[in-house]
Amino acid sequence: MEEKKKVVALLSGGLDSQLAVKMMQKQGFEVSAVAIKTPFCDFDCGRGCGFEIRERADALNVNLKTVYLGDEYIEMLKNPKYGFGSGMNPCIDCRSMMFKAAKKHMDEIGAEFIISGEVLGQRPMSQHGPALRTIEKESGLEGYIVRPLSAALLPKTIPEETGLIKREDLGKIRGRTRRMQLDMAKEFGIENPPNAGGGCLLTDPAFGLRAKDLFAHVETPTVNDIDLLKIGRHFRLDNKTKLIVGRNKDENDVIKALALPNDLLFTAKDHMGPVSMLRGENLQDHKSLCASVTLRYSDAPKETDQTVIIQHGEQNLEISAKSAAESDYIHFRV
Repeated sequence: MEEKKKVVALLSGGLDSQLAVKMMQKQGFEVSAVAIKTPFCDFDCGRGCGFEIRERADALNVNLKTVYLGDEYIEMLKNPKYGFGSGMNPCIDCRSMMFKAAKKHMDEIGAEFIISGEVLGQRPMSQHGPALRTIEKESGLEGYIVRPLSAALLPKTIPEETGLIKREDLGKIRGRTRRMQLDMAKEFGIENPPNAGGGCLLTDPAFGLRAKDLFAHVETPTVNDIDLLKIGRHFRLDNKTKLIVGRNKDENDVIKALALPNDLLFTAKDHMGPVSMLRGENLQDHKSLCASVTLRYSDAPKETDQTVIIQHGEQNLEISAKSAAESDYIHFRV
């Protein structure tokens, strides 16, 4: 038997990328999937569709390679070549990095081309014609990216010119409607198709504000800094110092897990409440305020002095403080 020709799919776990895989499998290709994880799109965060990625790959019967873009992604985010979308989302630069990772896998396994679930006109920044061409050029894949759902509306790719694929087998989907995709999902037997919407935190306006604040005040944020952005209430106390206040037990546990040796942790000694983290260079200047804010979000009585425990590494210090009035700290909120 003739060996099946291979293609590489960028698999997000969403419906569109699953349909792209199914379309190529129907045409006789062996599909190998690459899933991209970044500090802002975590498979395990329960946001968007990506957290079910392995289950999706198994259901599609494709091998899955996971690629993590960490420090290099953060470095790109400091000054993306093609700028940001409406939030802090560098969609064109981000997609280019993803396709570069897929290209590496394509070269390793001897695949013919790369596919993705992108739909022409679905996303305003990265899925219009000029952006799609820019992404191909930046990733070194001009002519080798096939977008099966919309490919019949796009210029011919090299696989089409060489006869590997035929235009009559390619889709003509355009825009943000999902009607055609849902019909295709029934045809291909995809059960419980995921809702539309990506899992990138950078497209979330509130998260984008936190990210912009972080990058404005820290020259090179770490993954630890990024993970802190995902939880708690954030307060920028000065250019070098910020406070993060947990909102529930799970967030309190995460704050404690992410604490670094120089961070200060605040808790009300005798009452239920948050774990607060003070991080930065001017910690001593803000201890009193942080203790008061911690009490403000706890069950402690508001009118009387209470004891707050300040933990610094293995050392604990107790100080007396009174719950802050909202006017004392709300202007620091990010």
